[in-house]
Amino acid sequence: MKIMKVTDTVSIKRSVEQGTEEQLIAVKRIIDNVRKRGYEAVKEYTERFDQASLTSFAVTQNEIEEAYREIDQKIVSVIQEAAENIRSYHVKQLRASWMTTEENGTMLGQKVTPIHSVGVYVPGGTAAYPSSVLMNVIPAKVAGVDRIVMVSPPGIDGKLPPAVLVAANEAGVEEIYKIGGAQAVAALAYGIESIQPVDKIVGPGNIYVALAKREVFGDVDIDMIAGPSEIVVLADESARANEVAADLLSQAEHDERSSSVLVTPSELFATAVNDEIKKQLATLPRRNIAEKSINDFGAIYITNAIEEAIAVVNQLAPEHLEIMTEKPMEHLEGIKHAGAIFIGRFSSEPVGDYFAGTNHVLPTNGTARFSSPLNIDDFQKKSSVIIYSEKAFNTNAHKIASFARLEGLEAHARAIEERLK
Repeated sequence: MKIMKVTDTVSIKRSVEQGTEEQLIAVKRIIDNVRKRGYEAVKEYTERFDQASLTSFAVTQNEIEEAYREIDQKIVSVIQEAAENIRSYHVKQLRASWMTTEENGTMLGQKVTPIHSVGVYVPGGTAAYPSSVLMNVIPAKVAGVDRIVMVSPPGIDGKLPPAVLVAANEAGVEEIYKIGGAQAVAALAYGIESIQPVDKIVGPGNIYVALAKREVFGDVDIDMIAGPSEIVVLADESARANEVAADLLSQAEHDERSSSVLVTPSELFATAVNDEIKKQLATLPRRNIAEKSINDFGAIYITNAIEEAIAVVNQLAPEHLEIMTEKPMEHLEGIKHAGAIFIGRFSSEPVGDYFAGTNHVLPTNGTARFSSPLNIDDFQKKSSVIIYSEKAFNTNAHKIASFARLEGLEAHARAIEERLK
């Protein structure tokens, strides 16, 4: 891992999800084909990319019941408890419609309405991600979304992982389809014979899914284009090197392009963490992935003081930030840019990934400078409500008309003045 003294400007070496020209052409072709040929196009892509030949994409009740029989009941209990924690946290984010009345009788307000239908993409392939199901579905449910459609690529056996189905059922999903890739995004955005289109698509996926979401944006809404996972640990010598190293590796094992960064005012501590990373890598099952991530995208920044370290963190604007210092709460106020902030020794990043209740869908690639974690607001829309009183209209009509003419919009002005006749 590279150890560097801080200069004026620092940055995380990031891998941005831009895609190649060939990948973008392929995604556009898939989307166009699905729009034109619907079910048959999706069936062909599922056979080609997932090696699964399906007569129906819909998950049946029998498949869900089979998933419960196959999975350890202790894991079912963990999923249920995690779901309740996530639900409890997001309920606190709910907004209500409101209305105010001015002295002149005018009423102004805001009407909060849930998005009608949302598509949730859940990654598949070699791994199962029930946590992704819970984090994307439960906020939508709490927000009041009427229809939630989940898609996920099937295995060669034509099935979805039992844990994914159990999580979907516990979260309350009633429409589940065994479709993945750009073809799934197209099916959600434009519909096929067996699937009605949705209004918004959320959830992570590979580069083809990311490019497809970007391509359909505007016809439907999307949550974000998520990049590889990243973590920054702000620590001093009061932290334990072995625990910091373990937390850095927890993100490095995600992806060869993940970034793990330590910022510390202690050169001695920096060296200790670097040694621990080498030691722990030796026994890590996903060593090849984590080691490449650490070598290509990892870094340790040494600052002159903790205040400088906080400034470095704000420059980095990480997805995950851990504060492991002697007095971590004293540093919270100084943090301006971070997706999720984990404070203290026992707030290890995986606590937020799975169980605390906060959302693990977070802004990456420095977008924490202006973006927030997935939350209730992502599944609701706001409408302005204007009930203008006659008194206010008569008082302000000429002002409004003059403003309209200032912008060269005569019809706007006349729409006001017609009411004065």
